[in-house]
Amino acid sequence: MRETPRSQGTAGDARPALPQLRPGRALAHNTGTPGTGNSGNPHRSDVRPPHTPRGARDTGHHGRLGTTPPVPRRPTSFLRLSGSQRSPRSQRAQRFPGSPGFPGPADPSGPGSRRLTPLSLCLFSALLFAALTWQVAGHGPLRALDERLGRAVASGGLPAGPAEFFADLGNTTVALPVLSAAVAWALWRGRREGRPRAPDGAAPPRWWLPALAAGLTAAAVPALVVPLKLWLARPGPARMAGAAHEGFYPSGHGATAAVLYGLAALLLFRGGRRTAAHRPAGPAVAAVLVLLNAGIGTGLVRRGYHWPLDVLGSWCLAGVLLALWCAVCDRWAGGRRAVGTPGRPAGLP
Repeated sequence: MRETPRSQGTAGDARPALPQLRPGRALAHNTGTPGTGNSGNPHRSDVRPPHTPRGARDTGHHGRLGTTPPVPRRPTSFLRLSGSQRSPRSQRAQRFPGSPGFPGPADPSGPGSRRLTPLSLCLFSALLFAALTWQVAGHGPLRALDERLGRAVASGGLPAGPAEFFADLGNTTVALPVLSAAVAWALWRGRREGRPRAPDGAAPPRWWLPALAAGLTAAAVPALVVPLKLWLARPGPARMAGAAHEGFYPSGHGATAAVLYGLAALLLFRGGRRTAAHRPAGPAVAAVLVLLNAGIGTGLVRRGYHWPLDVLGSWCLAGVLLALWCAVCDRWAGGRRAVGTPGRPAGLP
């Protein structure tokens, strides 16, 4: 027979003894900082780390979802919410579409939205032009350096024949016919593409606005350059000492070439719909336009017609005018969309 366990009391005690709790066994996993006397286990040395891995287990970062294991991760509902929402860039692209003939910066048919907006380019060009004008008008150190550089280029070894040829390309008699041909082509192209009837509730696109804005921009060149020349009255190089007119800042030839040739390129390559065949030609035309204006500016300095700052100031002024033209066309050239047809410009099939 098995022995019945006796109580721990004395023989004279009639009450049964209650079992004694052993906190050392129940709190075996409550560990404290070793060596501080706060381990929580009376049967464990205070100077030893816990032997069981549970005593040193990391429960994960505070404030994050999940435990270890599994690895903490974001809730599935948050992923669905973030994937279903549209980005602000795509929403702006649907609220402000470009015109059918002149797609703007947020045109969904283009290869991507442009980071450099026309207004930011206009502001940058205006600030740079103001800084250069301040140096020229106040006889600053940049003006003295500019005159030394101009004399060095004029007496340099660049061939005079090509320099004279490029300098002549800045004349109005050469640049104006080029712009006129581009304006005529833009009018014909815009009229043909804007002929389809707009849907109900939509206004037809203003296909004539880019050409009209180009003409007004070209007329603004002499209206701005001539008063600036008369106001600053900067003397020209030694070759232009006996010239009939006074004032050489900014360069009229440089501004005429940059604005008129730039408008012609914009009318030709922004007038049609953007296709895969037109996209590779854009950077090439921009590179040709930059090289052409660089050749014209170098020719003007080499032949002694202008100082380098005269040409640079005219380019800044041209940047302001071209950026304003782009902003006007992007804003008002397209027709208003019909109600219920988001994301599609009016006049497109």
